[in-house]
Amino acid sequence: MARSPSRFSQDERRARLLALLRREGTVRIATLARSFSVTTETVRRDLDHLAQSGALKRTYGGGAARSLTDEPGIGIRAQARAAERARIGAAAASRVSAGDALMIDCGSTTALFANALAARDLPLTVLTNCLPAARVLATASRCRVILCPGEFVLREGGVYGADTVEFLRRFKVNRAMIGAGGLAPDGVTDADSRSCAVKRAMLDCAERVALLVDSSKFDVVQFERVAPLAAIDEIVVDRAPPSRLAAALRAAKVDVVIAKG
Repeated sequence: MARSPSRFSQDERRARLLALLRREGTVRIATLARSFSVTTETVRRDLDHLAQSGALKRTYGGGAARSLTDEPGIGIRAQARAAERARIGAAAASRVSAGDALMIDCGSTTALFANALAARDLPLTVLTNCLPAARVLATASRCRVILCPGEFVLREGGVYGADTVEFLRRFKVNRAMIGAGGLAPDGVTDADSRSCAVKRAMLDCAERVALLVDSSKFDVVQFERVAPLAAIDEIVVDRAPPSRLAAALRAAKVDVVIAKG
């Protein structure tokens, strides 16, 4: 039996809202309220939440699809859902073992992971293209930090390009810790092609891959696919994914780790 729109969970409602937005390009508050059998205030809260996470652009009376190829710089992204992402970073750091060799992608959530990892002061070797991660891990006395070469991109706080990818491919690590702009049944996506190339190189070099994303990335699709779900071993998130995405993750044998508050 089909579920009544009024009985959709918050996550399911927001996922359906984003799916409608991808199809239509714009959405109106009044129309969404009727479709989901909820109040206009509930729809406004949904739109405001999704706009804050970067999933859409808020407009007068509704929302519009955001650019697939552009997103705010790391400084702006770091301000959104900071508590949730800090929990994700701490949970991911707790899964790292002494003696591990790691690759850490450049991003706002992976930088928080690096903060939590530095606090553990484990003997580790870390390769990263992320300057904030390299800076904080260098304060941990037993952590060896190797910073990738490449073109420095200020708005991302990291280095990218062919030199970065070629350098990464020289190594084999126990774990790669990456972030992404979107996680959907079709796979992991991001807005920036340079970032996608670095992520893919890290995937290829790691025995185990962890994706660190907060729930605002669920069912978001950005410009370029980084990898299918099957290329990821685990995701570390702040809440359980909605049903369709959860089913796709199970089918791809991806472990779901929920960071507790």
